[in-house]
Amino acid sequence: GLLLARRTLKKFNLEKMYIGMEQADGEEYMVEKGDNPKNSFRCNLDIGLCRTTTGANVFGALKGAVDGGLEIPHSSKRFPGFHEGKYDASEHRDRIFGQHVSKYIGQLKDDGEDERLKTLFGDYIKNGLDSNKAVEKMYSTAHSKIRENPDAVAKKVPHKPKSRTYKRLPLNLKQRKDRVRQKKETFLKKLEQRIADE
Repeated sequence: GLLLARRTLKKFNLEKMYIGMEQADGEEYMVEKGDNPKNSFRCNLDIGLCRTTTGANVFGALKGAVDGGLEIPHSSKRFPGFHEGKYDASEHRDRIFGQHVSKYIGQLKDDGEDERLKTLFGDYIKNGLDSNKAVEKMYSTAHSKIRENPDAVAKKVPHKPKSRTYKRLPLNLKQRKDRVRQKKETFLKKLEQRIADE
């Protein structure tokens, strides 16, 4: 969501006017026009066929887009941390920075489920992201890099030589008749040989 917001605002030259939330802390945020000469980029969330359950990923993307500076009308009722009419921003912050993932990694370690841990989080462990601080640091660096430069980086694809396909050239009438004659001769030779063998 944050990446989408920053790229969209940069495309319309609004990235300096509408910065959004500098630090993702889970608090409610709404874009305000203030003294800006241009209106904010207003859009609506179309969830399509996604289920609108509390804490669904689509609402995480919504929160990122709003924090990035897009004006999207919303309510905090579907954000993680909304319980019994109250919104707990610290619980939402923990979800933004992946604390639920690191807690689950710790739970699997405590239960001694090494196979499941390697299957689900092998890359996390290989990169040293098996603690709360490491996962949070990964997400905070990602947020800061997105804010620094939201442009898409062109990937360098190694040059592949074009595969050569050789198409058979069409035969003229004389060549087609000669081909038919050759097929008839080979068929008759095989037939004569079969008769001779019997």
